[in-house]
Amino acid sequence: MTRQFFGTDGIRGKVGTSPITPDFALKLGWAAGRVLARMGTKKVIIGKDTRISGYMLESALEAGFSAAGINSVITGPLPTPAVAYLTKTFRAEAGVVISASHNPFYDNGIKFFSSEGEKLPDDVELAIEAELAKPIECVASDQLGKASRMHDSAGRYIEFCKGMFPTQLTLEGMKIVVDCAHGAAYHIAPNVFRELGAEVIAVGCQPNGVNINLKCGATDLALLQETVLEHSADLGIALDGDGDRLMLVDQYGAAVDGDQILFIIAKHQLTQGTLKGGVVGTQMSNMALELAMAELGVPFVRSKVGDRYVMAELIARDWMLGGESSGHIICRDKVTTGDAIVAALQVLTALQALNQPLHALAAEMPMLPQTLLNIRYAPGSQPLDSAQVQQCVADAEDALATHTEQPKGRVLLRKSGTEPLIRVMVEAKTDQQATQWAKHIAEAVEAA
Repeated sequence: MTRQFFGTDGIRGKVGTSPITPDFALKLGWAAGRVLARMGTKKVIIGKDTRISGYMLESALEAGFSAAGINSVITGPLPTPAVAYLTKTFRAEAGVVISASHNPFYDNGIKFFSSEGEKLPDDVELAIEAELAKPIECVASDQLGKASRMHDSAGRYIEFCKGMFPTQLTLEGMKIVVDCAHGAAYHIAPNVFRELGAEVIAVGCQPNGVNINLKCGATDLALLQETVLEHSADLGIALDGDGDRLMLVDQYGAAVDGDQILFIIAKHQLTQGTLKGGVVGTQMSNMALELAMAELGVPFVRSKVGDRYVMAELIARDWMLGGESSGHIICRDKVTTGDAIVAALQVLTALQALNQPLHALAAEMPMLPQTLLNIRYAPGSQPLDSAQVQQCVADAEDALATHTEQPKGRVLLRKSGTEPLIRVMVEAKTDQQATQWAKHIAEAVEAA
């Protein structure tokens, strides 16, 4: 069966445009409830980020679940990894997150977690899509699902996160800027680091429903960089709108991305003897990470782009550490999905244990220049099938000697799983090479 609605990270789109409409959310809640009921589900946890549309979609989903006979527990604004954690520990059979992650406020999305706090398997998502094609049939009145609120959800998650930092260490004496992107972690992340002893300067913590990810957070580091320098902070921590993506800024204002974060955590775990197996990156991971892991003697593999595929590779190999350049970091020995706060605590643990600042550890893995361009394409078109595009890619690969034992770079084209975009990525020895070839390929994609 071909997917119609589910992408790499649930269902996502512009609010008011199919499928992110109240009637669809109602139908989705019912369809998911029907499928989950067959699996023995009785209760789901529903969390959301701070988008104004979350109220509308939350109510519609709750009604749909009720019509299918499923009870809903509403958490209010809560990071995606917190919903995954509470789904597992609260003994719920499934979790639902209403969020479009790093997207602007006018987008929203809906994603599901299993009772183990992991993304739903493909076959379950396909079963939900099959139910969506059927007319709604409400259960009998005495079998309707009920709704309740979990009032201490934030406190439960704060305590969980604090438990991910070694008790013998403290953040006392550290000054940290925390940017929550006006998103779901606004009332959680600053408290976690503050309660562990750090002096916290919080920014991006005044959500109003329409400012989520707006010129702040993990996708726009300018505010964080400016604040770190202004306050002479030791480092800055940036989350995205739903709190599953992490980017860092060192004391000099330099960005530290997901690949460098993976390197720092892996190196620390290797020195402690706690690294199990190797590290999983993605097709977008900088080649510097692959080379650095080889130098440390740590196995490294690439998965498809998307944290669900990173997790699948980790499970298949029984490894514990993986992630994406964009900052989705999975510490599988601690969490079941990408978790920005937990990943940040692992980096802070490494800084304390290795007694080095963030800048010094990140500098141990010099990044290859990388250019990433996003090209919008018309629905129904297939620019990746264009002979001209394929020839441009072949020319770039030849110039960068990508197929040799010592490649000078890397080329990757892929469709976004959440937007009608072709992502053109080129890595090379110099910025000029990377930019030149990326623009050349992008022009061919636009013309296709």
